[in-house]
Amino acid sequence: MMKALVIGFIRDEQGQDLVEYALIVAAVGLALITTVNQLSQGIVSLYQSMTVDLSGIGAQQ
Repeated sequence: MMKALVIGFIRDEQGQDLVEYALIVAAVGLALITTVNQLSQGIVSLYQSMTVDLSGIGAQQ
């Protein structure tokens, strides 16, 4: 009886799909966080250079 339960538990793959989907979601989430972080730093840098250039236009005479 106990041996049959252990063998059945080992062969059961019902939760395997859930674990695979969770790993995929975690990988995609990590990639999105990394991409958004790098993209936001680039946008901030571009905005700062634009404001410096625009403020320099008014100062030149």
